Amino acid sequence: MKKYLIDFKIDDNIQLSSNYSLIKLSPCSGLLPEVEGGQFAQIEIPNSKETFLRRPISICFFDKKNNQLWLLVRKAGKGTESLINSISNTIVNMMLPLGNGFSYPTKPNAKVLLIGGGVGVAPLLYWGALLKAHGYDPLFLLAAKSENDLLLKDYFEEIGNVYVSTDDGSAGEKGLVIYNTILKDKTFDKYYCCGPMPMMKGIAKIAHTNSIDCEVSLENVMACGVGACLCCVEDTVDDGNVCVCKEGPVFNINRLKW
Repeated sequence: MKKYLIDFKIDDNIQLSSNYSLIKLSPCSGLLPEVEGGQFAQIEIPNSKETFLRRPISICFFDKKNNQLWLLVRKAGKGTESLINSISNTIVNMMLPLGNGFSYPTKPNAKVLLIGGGVGVAPLLYWGALLKAHGYDPLFLLAAKSENDLLLKDYFEEIGNVYVSTDDGSAGEKGLVIYNTILKDKTFDKYYCCGPMPMMKGIAKIAHTNSIDCEVSLENVMACGVGACLCCVEDTVDDGNVCVCKEGPVFNINRLKW
């Protein structure tokens, strides 16, 4: 898929909390390029001379009607802090779309569950919308430390039914997401998952045990986004060490040495 360097204008920066923002951007000229669910962009951080490298951010939503791209950004350092503090009309350069996204189920009536933890819910919003547009009925399982840390729940509820786990029990079921009641349902045909590595490995174990197909979106550290710097490698069963930014970020768990 062709990659583009595009200047975007921030239309809206919705501060979800002190650490998270939902940023809606539109290209300064022309229409958005087509994007697959699960792909990402490399973001040049505006107004931050200290930040040399671009930051990889999952594409949260592709709003074709309004010619907008959404990014869910977590403050993890000076670069992302500068980004979530950017005001409307700030110009942001992006390289996109990057990586390989999720794949559709092989069964036309497949029962699918999308599982996201923390900021890992980001790529699942657009993918859920695509699944629904293709005739599937996606269900969502969202996990967070507390109710205040749940991200984009209202947006997910516009697409399908949402189940919740929080560490402190302030919303949904109390405890780790791998113990949520919905995961006892062994009739799912496919899981899609993104979040902290321990969570994804836990979901992968459940998928293996119940013979459920499963794809995960890895969040390895990335610098270049095109497979040149070799800092995001992941060991696979079939091809050895591969660059997550180029071969992924989405992998079927059968390829991973988990």
